[in-house]
Amino acid sequence: MARIFLYIALALVFIAAVLLWSNRPRRFLIEADIPSDFPEQGFSHDSFEALLQSYVTADGQVDYDRWQRSTESVTVLERYLAAVARFSPDNTPLRFPSRNDELAYWMYGYNAYVIRAVLEHWPLDSVTDVKAPIEAVTGLGFFYQLRFQFGGEFLSLLAVENRKIRARYRDARIHFVLNCASESCPIARPELPTGEALEDLLSSATTEFINDSRNIKVDHDNRSIRLSTIFKWYEKDFLNELHNAGVSSSGGLFDYVLRYADEALAADLRAAESYEITFADYDWSINATPQP
Repeated sequence: MARIFLYIALALVFIAAVLLWSNRPRRFLIEADIPSDFPEQGFSHDSFEALLQSYVTADGQVDYDRWQRSTESVTVLERYLAAVARFSPDNTPLRFPSRNDELAYWMYGYNAYVIRAVLEHWPLDSVTDVKAPIEAVTGLGFFYQLRFQFGGEFLSLLAVENRKIRARYRDARIHFVLNCASESCPIARPELPTGEALEDLLSSATTEFINDSRNIKVDHDNRSIRLSTIFKWYEKDFLNELHNAGVSSSGGLFDYVLRYADEALAADLRAAESYEITFADYDWSINATPQP
C-alpha cells in the first residue's frame, strides 16, 4: 500500500512539473536599438505618440493591419520599446522627476507592448487567442505567460498592472487608460501627456468611459444598472478612490459612477438608485479597424 501511495505521489509530482514547464514564461525580446535622438535626460514618448496618431482612429480603434504591413512603423515601435526595455523608474529614477512621469512610463509602456504583441501575432481575432499550452483562465497566455522587458526586468502584463501600477500609484483612473486591445477595454488614445498634463488625461478618460452607454447603461424596464465588467474586477480600487477623496462610498460602485456622470446620466442614475447593479459580459474581440 505504501508503495502505491509513493507511485501516486511521484506521478502527481511529474504531472505538476510538466504543467509548470509547459506554461513557463516566454520572453518577448525586442531586437532594436534605442532611437539615436533619444534624450539623455527624461523619457520621450514622442515616437510612440506619433505612431498612435497615424494608426488610431477617432473612435479609438487601431489599424493593426496597416501598421503590421509597414516595416518602418514596426521598427519605430520597437525602438521606442528598446528604450522602455532599458530605462524605468526603478533603474533610472532621475529620468522620471515626478509621480506622473513614472505612471506615464508604466501605462504607455504597457499599451505599447500590447500593440507589439498583437502585431507579432497578427492577424488576430482576440488577444485570448494567444494561449498558453495549458490555458487555465482566459488570457493566461497573453497577459501572464508572455514577459516583456521594462528597465531590464522581464514582467508579465499582469505584473505591470498589479505590482507596478495599481500597488504603487493607487489611482483607479488608470483603468480607463490601460488598453488591452479588446472591444470592452477603454479606447486607445493617441495623446501621451506626462507630468501635470497627465491629470487631465486621467480625468477625461474616466469621464468619457463612464458616460459611454456601452459601459454604463440604466435599464428601467428590468430595473437594473449594467456596468462594464471592469468595475467588478477592480471594485476595491474605485471604492478606495472615493475613500481617499473623502467622498461617501456607502452606495458602492453607484457612488463612483455618479461622481463622473454628466447631467443626463446622473439624472438617470438617481432615478434608478434602488436598481440592481449587474455587469456586462466582457467582449474580448480585437479592437481593430474593420478590414475591407
